[in-house]
Amino acid sequence: MGLDEDSLDYHEREPPGKIEISTTKPTNTQRDLSLAYSPGVAAPCEEIATDPDDAYTYTAKGNMVGVISNGSAVLGLGDIGAQASKPVMEGKGVLFKRFADIDVFDIELDEADPQEIIRTVTAMEPTFGGINLEDISAPECFEIEESLRESMSIPVFHDDQHGTAIISGAALLNAADIAEKDLADLDIVFSGAGASAIATARFYVSLGARKENITMCDSSGIITQERADHGDVNEFKQEFARDVPEGDLADAMAGADVFVGLSIGGLVDEEMVRSMASDPIIFAMANPDPEIGYEQAKAAREDTVIMATGRSDYPNQVNNVLGFPFIFRGALDVRATEINEAMKVAAAEALAELARQDVPDAVVKAYGDQPLQYGPDYIIPKPVDPRVLFEVTPAVARAAMDSGAARAELDTTAYVEELEARLGKSREMMRVVLNKAKADPKRVVLAEGDDEKMIRAAHQIDEQGIAIPVLIGDRDRVRRTMDSLGFDFDPEIVDPYEDDLEPYADRIHELRKRKGVTRTEAADLARDENHLGSVMVEMGDADAMLTGLMHDYPSALRPPLQLIGTADDAEYAAGVYMLAFKNRVVFCADATVNQNPDEEVLAEITRHTADLARRFNVEPRAALLSYSNFGSVDNEGTRKPRRAAGMLRDDPSVEFPVDGEMQADTAVVEDILEGTYGFSDLDGPANVLVFPNLEAGNIGYKLLQRLGGADAIGPMLVGMDQPVHVLQRGDEVKDIVNLAGVAVVDAQENGE
Repeated sequence: MGLDEDSLDYHEREPPGKIEISTTKPTNTQRDLSLAYSPGVAAPCEEIATDPDDAYTYTAKGNMVGVISNGSAVLGLGDIGAQASKPVMEGKGVLFKRFADIDVFDIELDEADPQEIIRTVTAMEPTFGGINLEDISAPECFEIEESLRESMSIPVFHDDQHGTAIISGAALLNAADIAEKDLADLDIVFSGAGASAIATARFYVSLGARKENITMCDSSGIITQERADHGDVNEFKQEFARDVPEGDLADAMAGADVFVGLSIGGLVDEEMVRSMASDPIIFAMANPDPEIGYEQAKAAREDTVIMATGRSDYPNQVNNVLGFPFIFRGALDVRATEINEAMKVAAAEALAELARQDVPDAVVKAYGDQPLQYGPDYIIPKPVDPRVLFEVTPAVARAAMDSGAARAELDTTAYVEELEARLGKSREMMRVVLNKAKADPKRVVLAEGDDEKMIRAAHQIDEQGIAIPVLIGDRDRVRRTMDSLGFDFDPEIVDPYEDDLEPYADRIHELRKRKGVTRTEAADLARDENHLGSVMVEMGDADAMLTGLMHDYPSALRPPLQLIGTADDAEYAAGVYMLAFKNRVVFCADATVNQNPDEEVLAEITRHTADLARRFNVEPRAALLSYSNFGSVDNEGTRKPRRAAGMLRDDPSVEFPVDGEMQADTAVVEDILEGTYGFSDLDGPANVLVFPNLEAGNIGYKLLQRLGGADAIGPMLVGMDQPVHVLQRGDEVKDIVNLAGVAVVDAQENGE
């Protein structure tokens, strides 16, 4: 099937459409229903009647946006009417929810009269925290938005005007930087003079461009002062009329620095591109066919052509989803009365700055592993970049507060953490650890330090103040990679083949001489990155170590076990994964190390995993898992976890609830635990799950991750004398950064 057929099938599948309403509070009992509706609902009604602002406290108003259209200018389809526009408006709701966790009612008005639309939308103010106008034709859209902004005390935003302006504005900031041109000096030509073009031109002036340097063309050519004086253009186009000779688009583009296309496809040819100034900036944003094709524009010249389009199959897509969800998120959270120019500028500047940062691996993978690095082919972030939420949104909220548009004040540092939590429980949990790490950064050895991922991770670790990275690897290769990535930082590098490693070789020999390692062999081992990193930690030249990105787990683990060993109170190390679901977190052990532990090992693993949970501010409740519930099956396999649980309960130093053996559903389902097994020592569902053997642990955490939709952090190695964590092959940069944070917190506790 083609795209159209696939789309029809997608929308038709049960349930039809793309959105639904779901409840946010329990509705399982008679009391739940009496609270949700009559008679309990009277109490919040009375509170709101007394103080209307309490609607933000007791209802969904503060997270509800109305997406409103009359279907008069839908995408490239034109005036197709209100009903036919509904799939687009539902889609807008999907984007609000997916990218910023904002709920939406889409409202399609069968009305062409601007005054009637204004009256209707104004009357709906009690329902919404903000209004997103969509696909309303010009010039009516100007009148509608302006009137609603004046009459309503909630944000009103016409995305067709301002969305493109903000995203392309961010692209313009970076394009000018790359081309080494000043915004105030740019000669800018617009093709198109509709709502989006006029709003974009106005916004470029807000960013620093000069109005007298903007030439706007409509279907009749350059909008000149003479045309304006003769009444050939409407009042909105007159704003950008210039006292220049009449001409067409080709005349306007000659010598221009920037072309902004918001018109129709195919208007620009290669000769027009060649007539532009050096290193031209071309934003050909007509959809689906741009004013000039990407390849065509690039081929027209030998110097740098910085090109953006509205298409996802070329670099630099100007996509409004980079703007409206995050702008509204910030506006709603400070209860803004409007979305003003300062907030829009803040959004554009934050987007521009984000494009200059290293790109997460997940985003790179989403775009076919194509290189994404600040430069002519990457001037704005990709729409799927999760960082947009907690980079752009706080900037908008801050601008709202600074400009006086906000009715609520936020601590922006705490606010970033709240926003990260919206992206998943794992981010919320990791933020706890990363904040602890930043309070007292430690030296962390990255054993495979000349690998690009390790270098990128080191840059982020250093930039965020999580740790002091020490890279082991070829110094020249590390420097070349940093230069290619555009990194401006100076990490410590230990080169195994250039630096003096004699002290480390001596120490390896001392530790392993009675294990058959000669002094010559110790010198060779000192040049191995895993042995070198391990002995650096053992000697105190570093506080922690990460390795394993390029090695299988057993071979990466062996050197730290041999040179660092387990802690004084530990006989065994174990691998733990933290699995974060929407509303809960569980720690699963052992998933990587001990194949068939006895009861003493299981008990030790439980202690260490409980300690790890507390580093994440989780109070542990531990369950020793089996296929038996409290003796329902009696054999050697079920006795091991049963005895381990008994040993822990009998140990006065164990200050957390623990029980077992029990089945997995008994451990995590409160009704089973408190109902059938009310005698259990657990006072709530377990959050530390100790599996009976390595096979069960590995299978269990992977099923929970893949089928249960959990985010997995780890494996985190517990029980070591000094902090060491062994990565999995293929881990992403964010995984390395997260484990570095865990290692720093480990080291902090070791130093207490």
